[in-house]
Amino acid sequence: GQLTVPLVIHTPGGGGTCEAAQHSQSLEAWLAHTPGIKVVLPSTPYDAKGLMKTAIRDDNPVYLMQHRLLHDLKGEVPREEYTIPFGVADVKRSGTDLTVIATLLMVHKCLAAAEALASELSVEVIDPRTLVPLDLETIVASVRKTGRLLVVQEACTCGGFGSEIVRQVTEQAFAALQAPPRVLGAVSLPMPFSPPLERAVIPQEAQIVAAMREVATA
Repeated sequence: GQLTVPLVIHTPGGGGTCEAAQHSQSLEAWLAHTPGIKVVLPSTPYDAKGLMKTAIRDDNPVYLMQHRLLHDLKGEVPREEYTIPFGVADVKRSGTDLTVIATLLMVHKCLAAAEALASELSVEVIDPRTLVPLDLETIVASVRKTGRLLVVQEACTCGGFGSEIVRQVTEQAFAALQAPPRVLGAVSLPMPFSPPLERAVIPQEAQIVAAMREVATA
């Protein structure tokens, strides 16, 4: 317990830029599987700055990934000093019918899908912001309220962190679930270079809308 490793590994990631498998993979589950490494996934400019400040101050190794398609995203960022603590999720949209967990670009796609379904369903969208540590308390509280859980990730469904979220929620709040939880992720293929093939692999808004309906009405 005496050794410190104050290291921040800051990388781009994610698809949507037609850079194929060597540049577009989502590797957060790999790093989350390594004990001792914290995994940080900001989805807004405010979060990116606040979480980076926290990462720099941490005495442990931190992996911070920013999605390529969010690099040009604009948002309010305070001039004054601030940090965002790890392990504190952000409820991006409140709802009562369905809990949706998403990170990075999928946060924005899920918010758009929730808005498209606003006349049918009340969808709660939660951005964990960090996978390690994970704010399980906020997630479980939401699932106890809605009774239903959908995790949306850009990473492949097989072996992705979404399955870990489902496991922990099932262990903590199985009796609250009114339907089987679901993980919606990328098709388990190397990321294609071709734009239409890339779009077919990564979850799109229409697929998210369909998954929300299915889980909410199951």
